Amino acid sequence: MAKNKVSYAPSVRRLPSYLHIIRQAQRAGDYYISGTIIAQELNLEPIQVRKDLAITGIIGKPKKGYPVEALVAAIEHYLGWDEVHEAVLVGAGNLGSALLGYQEFQLHGLHFVAAFDTDPEKIGQHVHGVPILSMDTIEQGIKSLGAEIAVLAVPSPRAQSTAETLVRAGIGSIWNFTNTKLKVPDEIVVQREDLSSGYALLSVMMQNRKGRVV
Repeated sequence: MAKNKVSYAPSVRRLPSYLHIIRQAQRAGDYYISGTIIAQELNLEPIQVRKDLAITGIIGKPKKGYPVEALVAAIEHYLGWDEVHEAVLVGAGNLGSALLGYQEFQLHGLHFVAAFDTDPEKIGQHVHGVPILSMDTIEQGIKSLGAEIAVLAVPSPRAQSTAETLVRAGIGSIWNFTNTKLKVPDEIVVQREDLSSGYALLSVMMQNRKGRVV
């Protein structure tokens, strides 16, 4: 499983960008779209696009390309975006609140049923329609809500202990927005989003463009 994750990760990360281009063609009334068109829009090689799309199981037609409707369905099904996934947010600070308000999650089946925080002023309130509950109730709360995904946005020093609580509560997947590398059982799926690494890459690209870094 770990090998597959490493092998497919770059392709999976590109699929949402492909889907955006394909949906544009869908709205324009196109019945087919070629891998070359997708590649041109995203400055990629056509062979890369074809390889990426192949993991969804769809096959294009010579001289026509891919049927747009079927391609949208194939990508969404492969990504699991054609199903609803109940999720909780842990840590309703600035980042957490912004994540609750990101409308694309709803469009892709990620449904926040609750958020948990320690701030007394937030508990009992709603952020973007999502109720904020006390961290003191998180273990029992998650069990009663039936959530399968936890989005972790707590301060890094509390990340590991919170993750352990999430595992005890039955959470099987953690989307980790902290700087902490979590230690969890092998069967728990963890995806870490390192925002500082993304900014570091952006900064180096900017410096390269300015000719300051070789």
